[in-house]
Amino acid sequence: MAGALTYDEIEAAARRLAGVVRRTPVLTSASVDAALGARVYFKCENLQRAGAFKIRGAYNALACLPPAAKRRGVATFSSGNHGQALALAAQLHGTAAVIVMPADAPATKVAATRGYGGEVVFYDRKTQDREALARALAEERGLALVPPFDDPRIIAGQGTAAKELLEDAGALDYLLVPLGGGGLLAGAALAAARLAPGCRVIGVEPARGNDGQLSLRAGRIVAIDVPDTIADGARTTHLGVHTFAVIRAHVADIVTVDDAALRRTMRYLFERMKLVVEPTGALAAAALLEGAVPVRGARAGVILSGGNVDVETYARLVGG
Repeated sequence: MAGALTYDEIEAAARRLAGVVRRTPVLTSASVDAALGARVYFKCENLQRAGAFKIRGAYNALACLPPAAKRRGVATFSSGNHGQALALAAQLHGTAAVIVMPADAPATKVAATRGYGGEVVFYDRKTQDREALARALAEERGLALVPPFDDPRIIAGQGTAAKELLEDAGALDYLLVPLGGGGLLAGAALAAARLAPGCRVIGVEPARGNDGQLSLRAGRIVAIDVPDTIADGARTTHLGVHTFAVIRAHVADIVTVDDAALRRTMRYLFERMKLVVEPTGALAAAALLEGAVPVRGARAGVILSGGNVDVETYARLVGG
């Protein structure tokens, strides 16, 4: 994939993923539409294999590896969803995976990663550099490093989620996408640029983790400290070089929502749509439901990016 990433790579990824990932449903809600005065389409990646959109990029990245590299195995660093997705992708490709995960990662994500055959190596997110640790492990063991977001193969795979949404829902005026490291947002923006050129693509971050918003406004990658937020999948400190290039070119804006809004949204999605969505997965829906992006009279798409959350944590977050 030399040069700038294009929509053609998303098409190629979709062919590789056919029959492997689920074409997740696109749901609507009469109560949401009535409250917002809009037509809203929810892409339910919380119902994806391994519980999140991440299997799309992980499987695509492994499918692109040379056979010799694939046989040796892969390594990555992840807060959870990419780690378990890569473990599953490695299992499907018949190879091994080593996942560097934070010691405070949700127990369900750790268990799922191990359940797919992944080897978990813990790190302290406050004192250790997860990428440096993963790179050292990969070099020591001769593994191919598959980063969680800043890789053209990952971005192309993630873009297939928005491709499916736009094919199923038709052209949209707005597309709201959760933002951590930017793989999903970059892929979605590329898909929208081709399939719905008039669509305004909006990234949504936690209020305490707005490095993407700061970067878009500054015109350069801005790094922050590890954010303190319930959206564990968006506790990234900076965008990637590849993701920022696409976001800067194709994303209209990046907005934020606070943790209280995420809790309200998770509860709303459960009560009204019977959907279990993790905090990070609820970012885009929260921006819509809390009015951070006015969509009255418009057609809006929302990606619910994941549903991997501990039962006890989920009950605590939505119960009060």
